[in-house]
Amino acid sequence: MAKILIPTPLRQFVEQKDSVELSGATVGEALGALTSQYSDLRRHLYNDAGKLRSFVNVYVNDEDIRYLEKDATPVKDSDTISIVPSIAGGTAGVAEPPVLLSKEEILRYSRHLIMPEVGMEGQLKLKSAKVCLIGTGGLGAPLGLYLAAAGVGRIGLVDFDVVDYSNLQRQVIHGTKDVGRKKLDSAAESMLDINPFLQIDRHEVALTSENALDILKDYDIVVDGTDNFPTRYLVNDACVLLGKPNVYGSIFRFEGQATVFAYEDGPCYRCLYPEPPPPGLVPSCAEGGVLGILPGTIGLIQATETVKLILGIGKPLVGRLLLYDALDMKFRELKLRRNPECPICGDHPTIRELIDYQQFCGVPHQTAEPAFVEGDIDPVEVKAKIDRHDSFVLIDVREPHEYQICRIPYAKLIPLGELPKRLQELNPADEIVAHCKSGARSAKAIEFLKQSGFRKLRNMKGGILAWSDKVDPSVPKY
Repeated sequence: MAKILIPTPLRQFVEQKDSVELSGATVGEALGALTSQYSDLRRHLYNDAGKLRSFVNVYVNDEDIRYLEKDATPVKDSDTISIVPSIAGGTAGVAEPPVLLSKEEILRYSRHLIMPEVGMEGQLKLKSAKVCLIGTGGLGAPLGLYLAAAGVGRIGLVDFDVVDYSNLQRQVIHGTKDVGRKKLDSAAESMLDINPFLQIDRHEVALTSENALDILKDYDIVVDGTDNFPTRYLVNDACVLLGKPNVYGSIFRFEGQATVFAYEDGPCYRCLYPEPPPPGLVPSCAEGGVLGILPGTIGLIQATETVKLILGIGKPLVGRLLLYDALDMKFRELKLRRNPECPICGDHPTIRELIDYQQFCGVPHQTAEPAFVEGDIDPVEVKAKIDRHDSFVLIDVREPHEYQICRIPYAKLIPLGELPKRLQELNPADEIVAHCKSGARSAKAIEFLKQSGFRKLRNMKGGILAWSDKVDPSVPKY
């Protein structure tokens, strides 16, 4: 029987298993057996026409089945099938190095200088390099610290967020004293404390289609530390159009990915994931969580690849996707190929300018105050219904471990992944209000219940975070 590896985002549909062994002569048969045994998984792998979704890649050992025989690719008992959903030689065009290092810099970089692979020439390349970090959060934190320490001369930081207590579990570039500060200021302060010889450019903006090309054009390498799909596709497309390497990383719970896109005829992010997953299908770290140490590992891999590109040494992660599983402490490598039909980097590209990436990813544009959507209900009104003893059912669609952190006493816990199996616990005649952490998962629950024939449905706007703000400040935020 072939072994099918299940990525973290999909394990909730296979009883939290990380792998399943099933019979099948081909990939299609093996995945058919998998989705027959775990029916809830099918809609996440296949579309309504029965075709494998474009944001889900399948590998046999380390080969992408798109470049083999697709679903008809034969599998043997010794083969490993990997499901990889989207959850990130020579110098990289670095300018001519300056004439020399100062006496202080020579002492600072002495451990580099005595390495023949780096030496004076390599350290001068680092000092001449211009690198742009998109984000100063989980991945951006180790990137900023170590690229600063390594002596990268000019580093651009793109971020518009402020430091929050929930960041401190993983964003080690910020400290408790920085809570409430702009991340740009906190990150720059830490980096300059490590290395005062840096030039730091602060871009306090959200990266958009309107400003991305102008911001990124002056840098040699772009490092993607983003945490959402619209910005990830935006960074990718901007790098391809500008001819800049894109050092990519992504993280979720205990797993991470890293590679280098858009470099010397290598693949780009669209070659791996031609289309984004539907909004809400792949939870963010804020919704799904992340091991605080994980971004350190992936961020340091990105920093290593960045330095290798600058120095022109070693074998960069071009055409190779590195997968890291912290629980098993295993690294795996899968081959990536440039797709000649890719709309941005293929032989006949159709994307020649940046597009609306919110629309492309199906994400509604955010306003300063989100509109009140029909069917939403404010937490204050939910509290009033509870106090009046109104007849309704409040369901909490978070995970059990979140329910242990904080809860609304009146709520019934039915995790989103269990909802299809527990429909019999709900009465279509009842008014049902759903809530989660912030409102995203509960919106999915409402949509599923609507498709299942329920009609009296409302989504608690803002989730339990809004409940803490508006109803009961004693409820902790997380």
